[in-house]
Amino acid sequence: MDSTGRSSVVVSGAAEVGTNRPVPGNGYFRIASATKPIVATVVLQLVGEGKLSLDDSVEKHLPGVVTGTGAGHEIDGRRITIRQLLQNTSGLLDDYPGFDSKEQYLQHRFDSYSRDELIKRAMAMAPAFEPGAGWAYSNTNFLLAEAVIEKITGNSWQAEIDHRIFWPLDMRHSVWPGQSTTLPDPHARAYSVFAGSSEFVDTTEILDGAENLISTTADMNTFYRALLGGRLLRPAELEHMQTTVEIDEKVEMLWPGGRYGLGLVKRPLACGGEYWSHGGGDAGFITSDGVTPDGKRSIVISQTTALPEKMIEQEARAADLVSDALCD
Repeated sequence: MDSTGRSSVVVSGAAEVGTNRPVPGNGYFRIASATKPIVATVVLQLVGEGKLSLDDSVEKHLPGVVTGTGAGHEIDGRRITIRQLLQNTSGLLDDYPGFDSKEQYLQHRFDSYSRDELIKRAMAMAPAFEPGAGWAYSNTNFLLAEAVIEKITGNSWQAEIDHRIFWPLDMRHSVWPGQSTTLPDPHARAYSVFAGSSEFVDTTEILDGAENLISTTADMNTFYRALLGGRLLRPAELEHMQTTVEIDEKVEMLWPGGRYGLGLVKRPLACGGEYWSHGGGDAGFITSDGVTPDGKRSIVISQTTALPEKMIEQEARAADLVSDALCD
């Protein structure tokens, strides 16, 4: 979407291997970690409403939840702040089930894990560092942020997102899957080419639980433009969100020059300046995105094939498309 509000949709490839079915321009896809800036936005809205502080400890809002020995290393929610959750500086890591092969996908694609189960698994892992002493990408941080939203509001975090973001912005095509193992129509099929194989494995159907958001490029463009355009956060909270720290070397290979704010990534533009972003990937679907600092120009890319052995190259090509679009 350009600075005049004009939208363009470009599609490439086929929606299903072995067919000529075109990719739907308005297709649904799983946005995966691109949900993180949405969650962070709700937390920051609550900060703006005086219902919590970014410097509150996690223990204050989730007593007894963030605690454990973590393979001999103490985990203590009294020493971790809400800001550190959103900024991935808590030191907490993931023990997140995934698929490394076709066999694992077929065996575990319909397994279900509750948020509490995933948090407990993480509490058994040694933290990467002391709170605030480093940076490590972790879904656990945002699972805890979701729980904080629920504790403060008394509503599910999905309901808060619906009321605070989706409905006011008329994001009618951003939906929660519930117990569905597929996506609404129209959508392209998703594929994974697992390491050591050249087979395109259809990984469209998974049971992701109720929390893995499904959306469209149009809706995600709407969100990013509203966020950076100042329609969702007051200036003070948006400034907090855009206060960044260095990322680790491993993730920096995927996001060259990137710095992490509160659920939002700052990346350099090839033409000078910067843009804001937060992609994601889940079972074949890969999301890449970007929006200019004034919120006037944005792009969202949905890919439907994950290539683990070419992950860095795949991410780099998507980032080039983002940069080209934002530089016009």
